[in-house]
Amino acid sequence: MGLLSAIVNPLVHISSDISTPALIGASFAIFLTLSIVLNVLRQLLFKNPNEPPVVFHWVPFFGSTIVYGIDPYKFFFSCREKYGDVFTFILLGRKTTVCLGTTGNNFILNGKIQNLNAEEIYSPLTTPVFGSDVVYDCPNSKLMEQKKFVKFGLTSDALKSYVRTITDETRDFIKKNAAFKGKKGTVNLSSAMAELTIYTASASLQGKEVRAKFDSTFADLYHYLDMGFSPINFMLPWFPFPHNRKRDYAQKTMTDLYCEIIERRRAAGGKREGDEDMIWNLMSCQYKEGRAPTDKEIAHMMIALLMAGQHSSSSTIAWILLRLASQPEIIEELLQEQKDVLGADLPDLTYDDLARLSLHSQVVKETLRIHTPIHSIMRKVKTPMPVDGTKYTVPTSHVLLASPGVTARSAENFPNPLHWDPHRWDAHKEVEEDDSEKIDYGWGLVSKGTASPYLPFGAGRHRCIGEQFAYVQLQTILVEFVRAFKLRNPDGSREVLVETDYSSLFSRPLNPATIEWVRRDA
Repeated sequence: MGLLSAIVNPLVHISSDISTPALIGASFAIFLTLSIVLNVLRQLLFKNPNEPPVVFHWVPFFGSTIVYGIDPYKFFFSCREKYGDVFTFILLGRKTTVCLGTTGNNFILNGKIQNLNAEEIYSPLTTPVFGSDVVYDCPNSKLMEQKKFVKFGLTSDALKSYVRTITDETRDFIKKNAAFKGKKGTVNLSSAMAELTIYTASASLQGKEVRAKFDSTFADLYHYLDMGFSPINFMLPWFPFPHNRKRDYAQKTMTDLYCEIIERRRAAGGKREGDEDMIWNLMSCQYKEGRAPTDKEIAHMMIALLMAGQHSSSSTIAWILLRLASQPEIIEELLQEQKDVLGADLPDLTYDDLARLSLHSQVVKETLRIHTPIHSIMRKVKTPMPVDGTKYTVPTSHVLLASPGVTARSAENFPNPLHWDPHRWDAHKEVEEDDSEKIDYGWGLVSKGTASPYLPFGAGRHRCIGEQFAYVQLQTILVEFVRAFKLRNPDGSREVLVETDYSSLFSRPLNPATIEWVRRDA
């Protein structure tokens, strides 16, 4: 007691001479210092040899959140050098175990549903954006049924018809958008491609009636929804941040739009011959339990479908054009390929032409390799998970994280991996995905293989259902831009002039992302 009194009594005496705000500040500083000291001691003295190593961090709860959020790939590669392919870091209080490489991709992406859960991770983030009772706000079995419903718009016949639609939308956009007035100028690809891909996705995936509702105003609504994917919403999706208020307004407005269309169609007496689009399809679907989707479920599926058909394509086509502006000779190669393969008069593109334009396809694939739209794929651990080839077992208190983008950026898979080179695919056919093993999770056969280092659309039961649509959309838009413009950086350099924005769940070019264009017919 003598020692304690010797410490406390002077502090009490000093505190009597300090104002209340100063005392609160001093108390907080002491608390923070003690928390940091205890956190460091715990990391140094209490290591569990049966769990993956924890990335050293000073501040409890926040852990490595900031450094991870600034540049996830830089963080992953740095940790890989120190700890290997399996390690744990603290992400806003959560112990998050990362498993890198193709083995890690397989461990997580092909994990059994009873062992790993996606809904618990993503529902707080996605439900306020998409709406209730769809995607991650419903049991996985129901999600698989919903995926099967929307496959109506992703068949080969549907994709064939979309090429014409996307071509017309792109030409109309180039003709009417203020950024492309005149013979030459500059364009901010971040905003321009976000708007264009909303038009192409809505016109093709959702039909003429929906497309007619979409203008630049609805592009703004979509942007508000997109802001709902802010990482802070993993923890505080309900908090009235300004971006969340805009998200909620946009979600309600778009839900009401779809519901009005559905009600008007029901009042008109049902589908007539020749009426075929996604809304009609969803109105005629039934779950296995025998009931039809509600109007709100249809509306929310339409919102999810639009975002799935637009988001990754928006960022990827922007990256494609940014890359071409830094290597203008490639865009001339692309134009020559069109002339050689399709004819010097450059006839209208068809679906069958896409497979013949190999360099165009490689431009898309190379861009998706470096700029994989989603850098982190997470699952909640439901049962203890032994990690093959290690002594580690990941407990149920952890979240598992896979990053297929790391394998795509690794030198052991792609020499000089951060160099954008579409021609590398000429000699890298072996990295194509292995389709030898397929599985049906309830919405059609998909590849189960994760051995390929190129997995821009994920794998397993949550693999992106719109993968083939994305390739069609991106390549078709690319064909039209190649025909219309020469591109270059504003300063004439051969470097990509913008960084990557990781502030959303989806990575994208940092706004503004500006390039120069010159019309070929000028």
